[in-house]
Amino acid sequence: MVSAAEQMASNSSWSAFGKATDLRNRILFTLGLLIVYRLGTFIPVPGIDGIALREFMEQAGQGIGGMVSMFTGGALGRMGIFALGIMPYISASIIVQLLTAMVPQLEQLKKEGEAGRKKINQYTRYGTVALATVQAYGLAVSLEAGDLVTDPGLYFRVSCLITLVGGTMFLMWLGEQITARGIGNGISLIIFVGIIAEVPAAMAQFFASGRSGAISPAVIIGVLVMVIATITFVVFMERALRKIHIQYPRRQVGMKVYDGGSSHLPVKVNPAGVIPAIFASSLLLLPITVSTFSGNSSGPVMSTLLAYFGPGQPLYLAFFVVMIVFFAYFYTFNVSFKPDDVAENLKNQNGFIPGIRPGKKTSEYLEYVVNRVLVLGSAYLAAVCLLPEILRGQFAIPFYFGGTSVLIVVSVTMDTIQQVQSHLLAHQYEGLIEKSQLRGKSKRKGKRSPARR
Repeated sequence: MVSAAEQMASNSSWSAFGKATDLRNRILFTLGLLIVYRLGTFIPVPGIDGIALREFMEQAGQGIGGMVSMFTGGALGRMGIFALGIMPYISASIIVQLLTAMVPQLEQLKKEGEAGRKKINQYTRYGTVALATVQAYGLAVSLEAGDLVTDPGLYFRVSCLITLVGGTMFLMWLGEQITARGIGNGISLIIFVGIIAEVPAAMAQFFASGRSGAISPAVIIGVLVMVIATITFVVFMERALRKIHIQYPRRQVGMKVYDGGSSHLPVKVNPAGVIPAIFASSLLLLPITVSTFSGNSSGPVMSTLLAYFGPGQPLYLAFFVVMIVFFAYFYTFNVSFKPDDVAENLKNQNGFIPGIRPGKKTSEYLEYVVNRVLVLGSAYLAAVCLLPEILRGQFAIPFYFGGTSVLIVVSVTMDTIQQVQSHLLAHQYEGLIEKSQLRGKSKRKGKRSPARR
């Protein structure tokens, strides 16, 4: 049976969208900030030799440089002011969340509500500055080692450091503004737009390789089928739910006794969404970013790391899978679905799971269910991200057709559409309330007061 919310969502039309001024303003605000981000990817860092960089990226774009450039929206390939992208902020978020789970002071700070959340966000910003500084300096040194700088020296390193760190902090601010005043998750949308903007060029290059004979027509058809199958599988799994039955007892209000109702608690097969794939990719990109521009001047330690942890290598794939599974469990139980909080909320609402006592027993049961659901969810994430990576390494498929990029694009699209529908439903509910209030006022105005005798 279709619920009232689903029925209202199906009745949403362009006319309803046109009347929702708040939603329209949020979408325009989000588009404006994303356009600013895209323009920033074309503003180069001062002191870069553009011709040498273009020649270098034509060679590195087919290798590990293409993977790094994918997550920065092409800014790294052009050495734009957003060349580091949003990855330092994501890495800092990972570190802070891990410390929050291990350090009692931070865990207590997290329980303090809005004030504690703001303090933790401040620590994340400080960590972003520190990580971006280290990565920017390493990138500046690598650019000098790769002979991609017109005037190497201290002045270039300082200017490159300030520009790249400032660009990352500006991107972090853009993401926070989109989340707070726009539509969708700002950080995910920045990565999403960066991938989408580079897909047409990647497709043109891919089909050009097919015309030149470098890739056979069978491989091209197979890649297209793989992408369509991956999108279908991701949509199916992102909508998959495990429903836990919830029962509410009878309650008495005044002299009336209301029968108890029943509902269900939806648990997504993948409660963490696209976050584990982004977190795992950000950890693997740091050594690749530095080595991409240093060329043959990378040290023995970096060369050894790339020999074992380069894209397509067995250890790289194994580490990628382990990180995806780890972050799927970690992010679910620490951010997206906390069994203790859910059990406490059910207890406060007098709800219970049939056969399970409220409180601690409910929390243990929810943890039991989510642990087993996450086996399927983490395996799905690992399969979607890993199998296309293996095929891409075998057939020289562009990085934009890999599982991670498809997962990010589909998941962020679904999440954004869901938020748009939520705003439309809220607007329709507000319209119904206003109409009912107006009707009530007109009825009261139409009534005449009883005549006095």
